[in-house]
Amino acid sequence: MTDHERAWEKFIAFMEQADIIEKFIVKTYTGLPFVYIKPVEETSRIEVEDLLKRAAASAMKGKRLTLAMSYVRKSQALYVYRVRFLVPQRKMFCCGNLCDDCIRFTDPL
Repeated sequence: MTDHERAWEKFIAFMEQADIIEKFIVKTYTGLPFVYIKPVEETSRIEVEDLLKRAAASAMKGKRLTLAMSYVRKSQALYVYRVRFLVPQRKMFCCGNLCDDCIRFTDPL
């Protein structure tokens, strides 16, 4: 299992156990994951976004991932967000073309 898959599992588990979430669904359309959240009554959008960020931070801890999250819409009682965990975009091997950003010229960490 990859770090990306582990991060998603941990994120989903965190969100499903949250006190302010009544219903939590992840759906994928055209390869992009969308999160549908129905919060309990009197929960603001700011509280939902804070919870999403805390869940993502917990899921990404110790991994080289970053969060890309954007609000899409409110559909009836559900908030819809596009949530993605992005892997680093860095060359991982030398192609032999003497590139300026060659992996041979950088520190490993």
